[in-house]
Order: sequence, then structure tokens, then C-alpha cells
Amino acid sequence: MSVAVIDYGMGNLHSVRNALSIIGADVEIVDTPEQLLAAERIVLPGVGAFGECLANLQRTGLVESLAEVVLRKGRPLLGICLGMQVLADVGEEMGEHAGLGWIPGRIRRLAVDADLRVPHVGWNEVEVVGRTHPVLGAIKPSSTFYFVHSYVFEPEVDEHTAARCRYGAPFTCAVARDNIVATQFHPEKSQQNGLALLERFLDWKP
Repeated sequence: MSVAVIDYGMGNLHSVRNALSIIGADVEIVDTPEQLLAAERIVLPGVGAFGECLANLQRTGLVESLAEVVLRKGRPLLGICLGMQVLADVGEEMGEHAGLGWIPGRIRRLAVDADLRVPHVGWNEVEVVGRTHPVLGAIKPSSTFYFVHSYVFEPEVDEHTAARCRYGAPFTCAVARDNIVATQFHPEKSQQNGLALLERFLDWKP
């Protein structure tokens, strides 16, 4: 299975590549539209600021090629952390910035009480909601995954929420639509639970 991990200057590329390699994927780090167009599956990682992420994707010419392979050719996409957030319409980090708009919603700062620290860092339980998703549906109750984030995805349509987590209050921690699935948590840092999720992504036939 050929998996393209997108390099646009912001992402935990080596951890993602190593995790995918452990489960037998043929992984290529790609940074050009030509490389991306050849991929069977795409992983969009990300660590950093929303606006900078979009600017880097546009600068490298990857936005149009992403749209070609994901929206028009229907190849599976997994977004991770910031790679999930940029799928939204708008991000509110350091001003308002337009996102890709592939899953309607906004990215807002975590709203928590003063006794909880932001960013939300560490292990937390993930609860699958709604219809059973091929990638997320096998997550067992009380399963934990690793988080590092200050902003959260607020989907416009409830059915796009595939999983939730609680940090002070519940928030969406995974979204899904058609051939797109994305997580706020880091599967590549979540040990066996994360590897199992990545295996299901490789097997997924949307």
C-alpha cells in the first residue's frame, strides 16, 4: 500500500512515517504535486499554526493536487492534528484564516476553566459517536490516545463528528466525510491503539 505523507514544512513526519512503516505501509514523504498525484492514500499531518499551514500548502502548490486526488479521484485521506483542523472552513488562531473548506466548520480555541491548562497535552479517552466508521468504529470504550492542541474543530453538521473527547467539556476529536477521516489526537504517538487505527486506515475502502 502506497501512502504519501505530505511535507509542507509543518508536521511530525518521522513519527508518522515510522508508525506507518511498522504496520507494513510503503511510505513516501512528498512535497511536490507530481509525487502526490501518484499516491494511493494520503496522510496530512501538522503541528503549528493554522494560517501558516494553509500558506505553506498554497506556496508549495499542493492545495490543487490535494483536491484532485482527494475530492475528484476519491483517494482516502487521513488528517492528523493540524491536518484535521485545516479541513474546516475557517480557523480562528491568530486572526481568521480560510481553511480548505472540505468539512464545514470552524476552528476555535479550547474553552476550559481556569484550573485546566491550555494546550491540552497528554493521554485522554476517545468516544466514538454516530454511525460506525470503518477507521474509527473499532475504538473500544475507554481507549486512550495522545493529544497536543489548543484549538478544536466545531463541525457545522453533527454527522461529521465521528468521535469526541472531554477536556473540561466535550469536544470533537475526529471528523469524517466520504473518503476523508481526521483526528485531533496523534495516532502515531498513541502506541497500540494508534497503530490499530492506522491499520484500519490502510484497509479502508470508502
